[in-house]
Amino acid sequence: MSFSPQSRVWIYQSDRPFTASEEAGILNKLAAFTQQWKAHGNELLAKAEIRYGFFIILTVDESQAGVTGCSIDSSVRLIKEIEQEYHVDLFNRFNIAYKIDNEVKVQGKEDFETLVNIKQVTPETIVFNNMVQTLAELDSKWEVPFKNSWHASVFAHLL
Repeated sequence: MSFSPQSRVWIYQSDRPFTASEEAGILNKLAAFTQQWKAHGNELLAKAEIRYGFFIILTVDESQAGVTGCSIDSSVRLIKEIEQEYHVDLFNRFNIAYKIDNEVKVQGKEDFETLVNIKQVTPETIVFNNMVQTLAELDSKWEVPFKNSWHASVFAHLL
Protein backbone atom coordinates (compact mmCIF):
# COMPACT_ATOMS: atom_id res chain seq x y z
CA MET A 1 0.00 0.00 0.00
CA SER A 2 1.16 3.47 -0.86
CA PHE A 3 0.26 6.27 1.52
CA SER A 4 0.16 9.98 0.71
CA PRO A 5 2.67 12.19 2.57
CA GLN A 6 -0.42 14.07 3.83
CA SER A 7 -1.81 10.94 5.51
CA ARG A 8 -2.79 11.58 9.12
CA VAL A 9 -0.79 9.96 11.90
CA TRP A 10 -1.37 9.39 15.60
CA ILE A 11 1.51 8.39 17.85
CA TYR A 12 1.07 6.66 21.18
CA GLN A 13 4.23 6.37 23.26
CA SER A 14 4.62 3.67 25.87
CA ASP A 15 6.16 4.37 29.25
CA ARG A 16 8.30 1.24 28.84
CA PRO A 17 9.54 -0.88 25.94
CA PHE A 18 7.30 -3.70 24.75
CA THR A 19 8.74 -7.20 24.98
CA ALA A 20 9.02 -9.13 21.71
CA SER A 21 5.95 -11.22 22.54
CA GLU A 22 3.97 -8.13 23.58
CA GLU A 23 4.93 -6.37 20.36
CA ALA A 24 3.77 -9.38 18.30
CA GLY A 25 0.45 -9.49 20.15
CA ILE A 26 -0.09 -5.74 19.83
CA LEU A 27 0.75 -5.81 16.11
CA ASN A 28 -1.85 -8.58 15.62
CA LYS A 29 -4.49 -6.46 17.38
CA LEU A 30 -3.52 -3.39 15.35
CA ALA A 31 -3.62 -5.31 12.05
CA ALA A 32 -7.07 -6.72 12.82
CA PHE A 33 -8.27 -3.23 13.74
CA THR A 34 -6.87 -1.38 10.72
CA GLN A 35 -8.27 -3.99 8.31
CA GLN A 36 -11.81 -3.27 9.48
CA TRP A 37 -11.47 0.40 10.49
CA LYS A 38 -14.32 2.43 9.02
CA ALA A 39 -15.65 5.98 9.05
CA HIS A 40 -19.41 6.21 8.52
CA GLY A 41 -19.36 2.82 6.78
CA ASN A 42 -16.46 3.72 4.48
CA GLU A 43 -13.31 1.64 4.81
CA LEU A 44 -10.28 3.64 5.81
CA LEU A 45 -6.93 3.12 4.09
CA ALA A 46 -5.02 2.55 7.31
CA LYS A 47 -1.94 0.90 8.73
CA ALA A 48 -0.34 0.53 12.12
CA GLU A 49 3.21 -0.11 13.23
CA ILE A 50 5.43 -0.14 16.27
CA ARG A 51 8.75 1.69 16.12
CA TYR A 52 11.67 1.32 18.53
CA GLY A 53 9.57 -0.94 20.75
CA PHE A 54 7.91 2.13 22.32
CA PHE A 55 5.75 3.89 19.72
CA ILE A 56 2.44 2.73 18.26
CA ILE A 57 1.82 4.69 15.07
CA LEU A 58 -1.55 4.70 13.32
CA THR A 59 -1.70 6.09 9.78
CA VAL A 60 -4.77 6.90 7.67
CA ASP A 61 -4.67 8.08 4.07
CA GLU A 62 -7.77 10.24 3.80
CA SER A 63 -7.75 10.29 -0.01
CA GLN A 64 -10.01 7.20 0.10
CA ALA A 65 -12.22 8.22 3.06
CA GLY A 66 -11.89 10.84 5.75
CA VAL A 67 -11.49 10.09 9.43
CA THR A 68 -14.45 11.01 11.65
CA GLY A 69 -14.84 11.60 15.36
CA CYS A 70 -16.41 8.16 15.74
CA SER A 71 -13.57 6.45 13.88
CA ILE A 72 -10.99 8.27 16.02
CA ASP A 73 -12.92 7.24 19.14
CA SER A 74 -12.76 3.60 18.05
CA SER A 75 -8.97 3.82 17.67
CA VAL A 76 -8.65 5.41 21.13
CA ARG A 77 -10.73 2.57 22.58
CA LEU A 78 -8.31 0.08 21.00
CA ILE A 79 -5.29 1.90 22.43
CA LYS A 80 -6.93 1.93 25.88
CA GLU A 81 -7.54 -1.83 25.59
CA ILE A 82 -3.84 -2.31 24.75
CA GLU A 83 -2.93 -0.18 27.77
CA GLN A 84 -4.99 -2.34 30.10
CA GLU A 85 -4.00 -5.68 28.60
CA TYR A 86 -0.26 -4.97 28.58
CA HIS A 87 -0.09 -2.73 31.69
CA VAL A 88 1.51 0.22 29.90
CA ASP A 89 0.75 3.94 29.87
CA LEU A 90 0.17 5.21 26.33
CA PHE A 91 -1.48 8.55 27.11
CA ASN A 92 0.90 10.27 29.54
CA ARG A 93 2.10 13.33 27.62
CA PHE A 94 4.53 14.14 30.44
CA ASN A 95 6.67 11.15 29.51
CA ILE A 96 9.44 12.32 27.20
CA ALA A 97 11.25 10.01 24.78
CA TYR A 98 14.79 10.66 23.63
CA LYS A 99 17.81 8.78 22.27
CA ILE A 100 21.13 8.21 23.99
CA ASP A 101 23.68 6.20 21.97
CA ASN A 102 20.89 5.22 19.52
CA GLU A 103 18.85 3.70 22.36
CA VAL A 104 15.38 5.09 23.04
CA LYS A 105 14.69 6.04 26.63
CA VAL A 106 11.56 7.44 28.25
CA GLN A 107 11.51 9.61 31.36
CA GLY A 108 8.91 11.60 33.23
CA LYS A 109 9.11 15.38 32.92
CA GLU A 110 10.94 15.89 36.23
CA ASP A 111 13.56 13.22 35.52
CA PHE A 112 14.04 14.56 31.99
CA GLU A 113 14.50 18.06 33.42
CA THR A 114 17.21 16.71 35.73
CA LEU A 115 18.98 15.10 32.74
CA VAL A 116 18.93 18.44 30.91
CA ASN A 117 20.18 20.21 34.02
CA ILE A 118 23.15 17.85 34.45
CA LYS A 119 23.87 17.97 30.69
CA GLN A 120 23.15 14.28 30.00
CA VAL A 121 20.54 15.60 27.56
CA THR A 122 22.19 18.21 25.37
CA PRO A 123 20.89 20.52 22.61
CA GLU A 124 21.97 17.81 20.12
CA THR A 125 20.15 14.92 21.85
CA ILE A 126 17.43 13.47 19.62
CA VAL A 127 13.94 13.80 21.09
CA PHE A 128 10.62 12.58 19.72
CA ASN A 129 7.91 15.03 18.72
CA ASN A 130 4.80 12.87 19.05
CA MET A 131 2.60 15.80 18.04
CA VAL A 132 3.38 15.40 14.34
CA GLN A 133 0.17 15.05 12.36
CA THR A 134 1.11 13.79 8.90
CA LEU A 135 3.29 11.09 7.38
CA ALA A 136 5.53 13.80 5.91
CA GLU A 137 6.01 15.34 9.37
CA LEU A 138 6.65 11.88 10.82
CA ASP A 139 9.50 11.46 8.34
CA SER A 140 11.00 14.91 8.84
CA LYS A 141 9.95 16.32 12.24
CA TRP A 142 9.41 13.36 14.55
CA GLU A 143 13.03 12.68 15.53
CA VAL A 144 14.69 16.04 16.00
CA PRO A 145 17.55 17.55 18.00
CA PHE A 146 16.38 18.82 21.38
CA LYS A 147 17.33 22.40 20.42
CA ASN A 148 14.91 22.28 17.43
CA SER A 149 11.96 20.78 19.31
CA TRP A 150 9.05 22.08 21.35
CA HIS A 151 10.85 20.52 24.33
CA ALA A 152 13.51 23.23 24.12
CA SER A 153 10.94 25.96 24.83
CA VAL A 154 9.63 24.06 27.87
CA PHE A 155 13.14 23.61 29.26
CA ALA A 156 14.67 26.83 27.87
CA HIS A 157 15.68 28.00 31.35
CA LEU A 158 18.12 25.07 31.52
CA LEU A 159 19.78 25.43 28.12
